[in-house]
Amino acid sequence: MKVSARNVFKGKVAQVQDGAVNSEVILTLPGGEQLVAVVTVESIRHLGIAAGKEAIALIKAPWVMLMTESSDIRLSARNCLEGKVLSVTDGAVNAEVVLELAGGSKVYSIVTREAVTELGLAPGVSATAVIKASHIILGVPA
Repeated sequence: MKVSARNVFKGKVAQVQDGAVNSEVILTLPGGEQLVAVVTVESIRHLGIAAGKEAIALIKAPWVMLMTESSDIRLSARNCLEGKVLSVTDGAVNAEVVLELAGGSKVYSIVTREAVTELGLAPGVSATAVIKASHIILGVPA
């Protein structure tokens, strides 16, 4: 599978909670971190997503927000993944920041250069990737 999304996470479905229109899917990554995705009930049926099955989460890098000094903040975003900045690549307007999670997974984010400066993002700095559950697209192996 080739996709343009920078973040492609393979994992195992830990739980599916069905709602009337949408379902909440908890995906456990190989390092133990969990991602929560909200997808339609129809997508769950169509893809055959169920607890114990393998699934793939796709997240475009611009959909990943970053924050630092987050110990005293609670957010409505379901996914707050803590890690350390591995690299920062500057562009003319934006920068690509790669965050490494404790389990070894890498999260790619595209933020403004101004945000990099304001947050003090540099290799080795602790940061949290913030991802809304509705910004995660799920797929399953064919």
